[in-house]
Amino acid sequence: MPPVDDERGFFAEQPPKAGALKKRAAIGDVVETPETHYHGHRDRLRSRFRDSGDTALADYEILELLLFRLIPRRDTKPIAKALIARFGTLAGVIGANPALLQEVKGVGENVALDLKLVASVAQRMLKSEIRGKQVLSSWSSVIDYCHTAMAYESTEQFRILFLDKRNALIADEVQGRGTVDHTPVYPREVVKRALELSATAIILVHNHPSGDPTPSRADIDMTKMIVDTAKPLGITVHDHIIIGRDGHASLRGLRLI
Repeated sequence: MPPVDDERGFFAEQPPKAGALKKRAAIGDVVETPETHYHGHRDRLRSRFRDSGDTALADYEILELLLFRLIPRRDTKPIAKALIARFGTLAGVIGANPALLQEVKGVGENVALDLKLVASVAQRMLKSEIRGKQVLSSWSSVIDYCHTAMAYESTEQFRILFLDKRNALIADEVQGRGTVDHTPVYPREVVKRALELSATAIILVHNHPSGDPTPSRADIDMTKMIVDTAKPLGITVHDHIIIGRDGHASLRGLRLI
């Protein structure tokens, strides 16, 4: 067999083997083969989604529907279940690192990248909900966006939301990436970028890959340094949000700033 680039080539139609074709029984009935079986399953799952929406389907079945498109000629139910088992939830699968996705049998580079494309679409949709709006009055949308963008990152990421005088979003930028438990942050660089964008307020956001959003002493001290550096220049730090897989922490809400 010639080499293949990814699982979509591997799972492409191969010449039929003896016994894999539809056979006619002595009385003339058609015997269903494994191939026709999973095609029937796909039709039934699509019908359930069409008639009842996503609430009628489990997470692995929603993932199956997506994988039908990405891996057109194989039973994707075992792959979907393996992905959910590995990453815990549908959100965990979509947010997972492509290299980790490829550790699951049946998932190659192109399918992993397609799943990341889905994650990017979700992020863009949520970001559109806060762009140009008064962020402080759309707080739940801000949290949803930050969680989708950062909760499943395998290393720390430090993000800043820059706001204008109406507290509308000017820019959303990742200022630094670090290790599993540390990202270097320089208060002067944060303030310098805010001045370049003519921002009058900022929201700091970073993730904890451990999953626990509880702020560390280093998180608190760093936030206070940025607040102290920004305040004399007329820049307000509204909050510092820490994102974990299962929730978030607000330093403002905890009265730590």
